[in-house]
Amino acid sequence: MRAAVCREFGTPLSVETVALAAVGPGDVHVELAACAVCHSDIHFVQGAWGGQLPAVYGHEAAGTVTAVGPQVSDVAVGDHVVVTLIRSCGECHQCHRGNEVFCTTPFAADESPRLTDDDGPVLAAMNCGAFAEEVVVDRSQVVVVPNDLDWSVASLLACGVITGVGAVTNTSSANAASTVVVVGVGGVGLNTVQGAAIVGAPVIVAVDLAQEKLEVARAFGATHVATPDNVREVIAVATGSAAGVSHVFVTVGSAPAIKAALTYLEPGGELVIVGMPAVGNEIEVDPVDIAASGQRIIGSKMGTSQIQHDIPRLIDWYREGKLKLDELVSGTFSLDEINEAIAGVGDGSVIRNVVLLSGADAGTSAAPDGGTDA
Repeated sequence: MRAAVCREFGTPLSVETVALAAVGPGDVHVELAACAVCHSDIHFVQGAWGGQLPAVYGHEAAGTVTAVGPQVSDVAVGDHVVVTLIRSCGECHQCHRGNEVFCTTPFAADESPRLTDDDGPVLAAMNCGAFAEEVVVDRSQVVVVPNDLDWSVASLLACGVITGVGAVTNTSSANAASTVVVVGVGGVGLNTVQGAAIVGAPVIVAVDLAQEKLEVARAFGATHVATPDNVREVIAVATGSAAGVSHVFVTVGSAPAIKAALTYLEPGGELVIVGMPAVGNEIEVDPVDIAASGQRIIGSKMGTSQIQHDIPRLIDWYREGKLKLDELVSGTFSLDEINEAIAGVGDGSVIRNVVLLSGADAGTSAAPDGGTDA
């Protein structure tokens, strides 16, 4: 099959032919129709988090099941599925706590490479390797979705949407009495804004450097917008108080933005770190200030998602008009155009670009070409 391979950090991906491992007992083989470009993929390609090379990135995907292992009984050939990086056993301590994203069980699939080329193993990164025409993943990584769901929309549900919406609805304590600031309104940030709107927060302040992104954020549910220079003033107007807001979500991978976000919180407030800076970034926090103000700092990985529950719920919200998904798709590209797709997301000129793959020719229609840039 064809896949986009990273052989050196910070250089364009090369589309090559690689071999895919056979389906194991608990595996699912998926012919991919779409894979969206996530900033996490870009960080890995740039070497911000290190890792093994050569590698195939991509983890925000959807496609059609073409084979299942003998231990798989709840997914069938022909099913349309969302493919995620979240792999869970359902039995370990973390899974029992509802923290499937932190499953501690080793998987047999890790004992041998999923992908190989003539020179040896190629890493299927983030348990997926979905910048490719096909994947073999653990059954726990897929969620069956309706056959009429657009491929591009389906792919977004694998990461960006569950991460942003889930940071509000799963990780945080935000509710209809909360006042919210969202720092950074790219793909994940816009979904965080949507999550705040879904829980009924009456004040949702979107913060970004780019004015055009702030205007898009209003369409996704932001009640107010601000730049980093005037956040405190906008918060005071929006809440009628200089005390701050109850919840701040930082969706950009920036240590300075995280530190600044603490100054937006009222006593008893909650800072949720969603975006991941490059390795080695640190901030200094005075623990006396945190303790005396009763504030909380928490991390949110993949929106603390339980995908078999959360993805169907997101589809319901989409059908009901509570969640915008089509508007997140800025453009669609072929696998051969993947570096162009990555560049648009990387420079912040678009929300999400989606790579359409061979499996997009069957099942649902292709994604819209336009969408809303941000």
